[in-house]
Amino acid sequence: MPGSLLSLAAGFLIGCVLTALLPLGSRIRSAGAAWNPARRRRDIMGNAIEQKLLHGPNFVCVGGGTGLSTLLGGLKSFTRNITAVVAVTDEGGSSGRLRQEWGVLPPGDIRNCIVSLAENDNSLNSILNFRFDRGELEGHSLGNLILLAACELRGDFSKAVEEMNRMLAIRGRVLPVTTETVVLHGETVDGRTVKGELELSDNGSRMKRMWLEPSSAKPLSDVIDAISEADMIVLGPGSLFTSILPNLLLEEVTMAIRNSPMPKVYVANLMTQKNETEAMNITSHLDWIASVLGEMPQYIVVNHTPIPDDYLRRYREKGAEPLYLSREEELYLERNDCTVVSADLVNIKDEKYLRHHSQNLAEILIRIAKDYRENNFSE
Repeated sequence: MPGSLLSLAAGFLIGCVLTALLPLGSRIRSAGAAWNPARRRRDIMGNAIEQKLLHGPNFVCVGGGTGLSTLLGGLKSFTRNITAVVAVTDEGGSSGRLRQEWGVLPPGDIRNCIVSLAENDNSLNSILNFRFDRGELEGHSLGNLILLAACELRGDFSKAVEEMNRMLAIRGRVLPVTTETVVLHGETVDGRTVKGELELSDNGSRMKRMWLEPSSAKPLSDVIDAISEADMIVLGPGSLFTSILPNLLLEEVTMAIRNSPMPKVYVANLMTQKNETEAMNITSHLDWIASVLGEMPQYIVVNHTPIPDDYLRRYREKGAEPLYLSREEELYLERNDCTVVSADLVNIKDEKYLRHHSQNLAEILIRIAKDYRENNFSE
């Protein structure tokens, strides 16, 4: 990508700063204006809401992809104390190209999470998710290029992400799980070795074990600190082998999660994914998480609402099947002290895509966090 385009992206970052400052300037200019009772009431209400958000539960959400960003979009209505920990093993699309050509960590999932936590994600979506359709930039999203520009300017990927967090005034923060270049590896049940996210995704349901290289990779210290301060640690929703488990393959991350006295919650996916989790049921997903994490999460949140027939047909044509918890699975989880929370979690986005209902999911997690604290830490 030409240097001039990087300069253009850097200019956009400066524009974000100026835009963020505009509300402050407006308040200063209006300080001497006539007293307005309606505005005064709005300000009082706004301050009350802000104080409630500031004192909301402290969540650490681990994953990547659209599942994690969907969850964040709901949680930000209840608290500002959110840390999204995002995998950095993505090799596909724009992120994969930037990783190959520039040596930068994949920015796509991080960009999606930042947008989801922004004050007005609809406006940012149209800008940061704008995707070029021709020329040298074909396939790249503007948000990915901006993160690349910030990385070039700051000389460090984590600092670039921190800059984006700050400039867009998001409700929470987004952290890459590590700033080291790591690659997924795995062994299938028939003894084959596979390498990279794309190969693992194609063989996920046949995986026997998986690991990261280099095995000595270290997570960000901020990630470990966030886990130790969390009121709840949420795993998923998201692709099992390529979004959730890569974060847990860093030993210090799994140790920090296990050492936390707070609840760990797994949010089950709505559907299987072709090849990656084909023919796997919900407990198969959870068994993989328990095997890598070293313990079973205390809670699992599952959907019990039927998928509309027309969407079910479309997804089945792509090799995906709905994930519902059977009675046998419930008994299995009960024996392993994992509490099942079943709810209506189906949402149709843009009349095209199946997604978790972010508001319903967030309300469930808030309730679990509150009940857990009251039952385990009240005097």
